[in-house]
Amino acid sequence: MERRPVDQRDVIEQILDIEADMFRRVPTREEPSCRAFMEDMKMHRRGQFAGWSAETCACYLEDLRRARRTGRNLMTLKYARMDDLVPPLTDNPLVGRIRDRYVSWQRQLQRDYPGTLRQGRDLEDFARYLSGELETYSDATLASLWGDVKRADREGRNLSREVYESLARQAGFDTLADLEDSLKH
Repeated sequence: MERRPVDQRDVIEQILDIEADMFRRVPTREEPSCRAFMEDMKMHRRGQFAGWSAETCACYLEDLRRARRTGRNLMTLKYARMDDLVPPLTDNPLVGRIRDRYVSWQRQLQRDYPGTLRQGRDLEDFARYLSGELETYSDATLASLWGDVKRADREGRNLSREVYESLARQAGFDTLADLEDSLKH
């Protein structure tokens, strides 16, 4: 049987639909204002996957599907980890390696694009958020993402920058530099 090539955009949209459904179901004491802006959440998450390979996106989509089949909400687990309400979800050392590389990339972005990143998370909060998310990934997704990180390093790419480049384009700018310039005026 011949395998069809994966349409990465379609995979990402499937990811976003499942994540949005899980996000709507995260138990909270009060309704968070961000739930009223699900399209903004999807835009940011779409940017998150901008530098990922099709393989990594497909692995993560399978994580989400598996979680849904077994009644696990990965968004609930991510936020519970961020708030240190549950113990670590994995001891996979790739969580720390991936997190540390992204923190380094994020630090560079803060230097290069201070206006754009002024409203973002500080590095400590960024690292905690990212760790919480990475801990929800399967070993297969972590291994695939680690491959993407190493490949980006070899190619001189910054995956954090690719997130923000995607966000800039989704916001109507040609480049991240154009977005940064618009914030100076």
